[in-house]
Amino acid sequence: MTDESSAPADRDATGSTGFDDVGEEDLRAAFEATDYVADDEIVTTVLLALRLGRPLLVEGEPGAGKTELAKVIAAGFDTELIRLQCYEGLAAENALYEWNYTKQLLTIQADEGGVDDGNSVFNEEYLLERPLLRALSSSGDRPPVLLIDEVDRADEEFEALLLEVLSDFQVSIPELGTVQATTPPVVIITSNRTRALSDALKRRCLFLHVEPPSFEKEKSIVERKVPELDGAIAAELCAVTQRLRQEPLRKQPGVAETLDWARAIAQLRADNGAEPLSTVEIEHTIGCLLKEVDDVARIDQTMLETLAETAKQARGSE
Repeated sequence: MTDESSAPADRDATGSTGFDDVGEEDLRAAFEATDYVADDEIVTTVLLALRLGRPLLVEGEPGAGKTELAKVIAAGFDTELIRLQCYEGLAAENALYEWNYTKQLLTIQADEGGVDDGNSVFNEEYLLERPLLRALSSSGDRPPVLLIDEVDRADEEFEALLLEVLSDFQVSIPELGTVQATTPPVVIITSNRTRALSDALKRRCLFLHVEPPSFEKEKSIVERKVPELDGAIAAELCAVTQRLRQEPLRKQPGVAETLDWARAIAQLRADNGAEPLSTVEIEHTIGCLLKEVDDVARIDQTMLETLAETAKQARGSE
């Protein structure tokens, strides 16, 4: 932890974000090393967020790879990933800090410390750091990546707290004083757009919308993440997923579901080589892609034959 300083909110006292030496080639190499397929828009936007020290708001459908983006940045640059999973009713003490009241009480009862002898049970020894404070007080060669996941699940009161913390990258603890980040963390905020976020939060961030991947991009992702799967089968799987996204489903399958399906098929086909997907195979494993009973009910025999034909055409184009 460090005391409040007069440094600008987005940089440390030397004007550094911790990523000033990172160029486009370095970022592409980090994505490559973690098998993350990133198009030019993602590379440019992430690079700007790193170099400018600005939070990055990433929106898109569930399963599009928003959370994975934060993970690969942390892994690619060998820094810590600190995750705050948002949910309805998320309170400040769960996001910032709280006191270890049990330890404080035991200390006082054992007469090991307290107010009488000049010691205090309100110091760092008794402080429980939650994700936001932990990210601010981290001290490594590079700042940590703070992932604030699914911020749209939290209520507007938490969003206001978050905006306050991100404005100056500091937090005030009445018993200890103000804690400010030596170098601000890399902040990745994800949203599934279940509710509108405030204009104030959006202004604070750079913005990136993650679109559902094209067939070629999704196939490349599957081949990288599930290398044991035959290339022709990977093409079939991605073609089926792309076809399902054209249907009015309650929950569209994302990249995460495609990868789950690819891994499942790879396991089932350990001794079955690269035979084309059958309607039976699709029917028995469709639960890897579709997670709503109404969506599964749409996959009747006619749709199964359509999906199998789609897979066949994709195999033929390989």
